[in-house]
Amino acid sequence: MLEIMLPALVASLILVGLHAYLGIHVIARGVIFVDLALAQVAALGWAAASVAGVSSDLAAYLTGLGATLLAAALFSVTRMSHRYITQEAIIGIVFVVASAGTILLAAQAPRGAEHVEELLTGTLLWVTWPQIGRISVVYAAIGLCHWLLRRRFLGISLSPDMARAAGWSVRAWDFLFYALFGVVVTLSVAVAGVLLVFSFLVIPAVIAFLFTNRPGPLLAIAWVSGGAAAVGGLWLSFVTDLPTGPVVVCSFAATLGLAFVVRRLRTQTPYDG
Repeated sequence: MLEIMLPALVASLILVGLHAYLGIHVIARGVIFVDLALAQVAALGWAAASVAGVSSDLAAYLTGLGATLLAAALFSVTRMSHRYITQEAIIGIVFVVASAGTILLAAQAPRGAEHVEELLTGTLLWVTWPQIGRISVVYAAIGLCHWLLRRRFLGISLSPDMARAAGWSVRAWDFLFYALFGVVVTLSVAVAGVLLVFSFLVIPAVIAFLFTNRPGPLLAIAWVSGGAAAVGGLWLSFVTDLPTGPVVVCSFAATLGLAFVVRRLRTQTPYDG
């Protein structure tokens, strides 16, 4: 089992490492579906490259990244305080349009249905060590950027009003955040697929926010819960011989359900009727 699943296991833990951190920003900003939208935009770029007959992995990646950066620019300029129109509405529109575009492009390509399925569920089980090496280098660089700029990124995510009062250019910092986010998501979609990328990003962060709102413990809980869910999902996929991506997504959902139970038991007070 270890010989077969080791590359997928290492890739999953690397994905959890950065995605769980980014998910904390996503939850704090209240833009829950931004990762799903950016992942779908990246998938649209990959689909466009496939239809155009692009054979180079680098060229296909750059196509997906270009589409994602355009979406990042859109999200950075549409962050507004409107009574009815929230940024989540814009994100939802982008997701729907990107999904429709991906389906239309895939319909023009050979094996279009299989290609759409791969973009949704990923090819985690077939990840190679060279892919893992490339992802590790890029993620390490982006992690370093976030560490060096953590005061600005965390400030804008957790206290946007304070950031504006301090005179920070929120839109410019938003674009940088979403651009770095787009680089991560574009790489991730090629390996894990849209559904699993969303799970890696959002579910560990949601679990962490159930128990604390302090940055250090948030990250620790997100990493532990995300790593456990990934390992459990891969093991279950191996023993049941079911598709890896969907099983890992279900494992994340089960971990979230367990976290809700633990949270409920911790906050439950005895009944003194």
